[in-house]
Amino acid sequence: MVSSFKALIREETKKEFPDEPLEQLRLAVNAVFSSWFGARAVTYRRLYGIPDSWGTAINVVAMVFGNMGETSGTGVAFTRDPATGDKNFFGECLMNAQGEDVVAGIRTPLPVSALAKNVPEAYKELEHTYKRLERHYRDMLDLEFTIQEGKLYMLQTRVGKRTGIAAVKIAVDMVREGLISKREAVQRIGPEQLSQYLYPIFDMKEESKSNPLGKGCRPVLARQPARSRSRPIVR
Repeated sequence: MVSSFKALIREETKKEFPDEPLEQLRLAVNAVFSSWFGARAVTYRRLYGIPDSWGTAINVVAMVFGNMGETSGTGVAFTRDPATGDKNFFGECLMNAQGEDVVAGIRTPLPVSALAKNVPEAYKELEHTYKRLERHYRDMLDLEFTIQEGKLYMLQTRVGKRTGIAAVKIAVDMVREGLISKREAVQRIGPEQLSQYLYPIFDMKEESKSNPLGKGCRPVLARQPARSRSRPIVR
């Protein structure tokens, strides 16, 4: 596989892949800066009103590996359910795997709660960390993490995407929890999110009374534009 990639790089760049680590790092950094002008990134900024002039930043940190045995793994999670807004730690994980494996559809992920049995100490730390992050940012968050030989590494966190139904519930709940004010709760809900309340909603409790027309495949957790998923920002 390494030989195939080296051949591809030689074909595309007309240069050999560098052996010097600092040169590899320089090329990697430049690739990230260049991605700021990629079609997906430009479209994303236009949709969300992000100025091109802001630019992007790069953290250079140690690599961690989730594929070093059954005490290693990786996962993506939300501090609350992004579909319903329920105050439940929600997500998926895989043991002995790297970050992309969770969303690639190659293997069937486990619920994030499975970590409590496989790596209890790391899961306990993960629970403490997500609660601390949510209190700090005062919002529902999207988390990515890797566990290497029983040690937890947080890769990144950001405000999580959610349905309109979940957005309203999370905002109301956070007011009741004293995390945000009523004014901030109202400001967090966009018109397009409120519009979801105007349409009929299928009640899963009434599923036995319905006649399904068909079934789809298992849903995969939604992701934003790709980036590195195996480098810790918090240790």
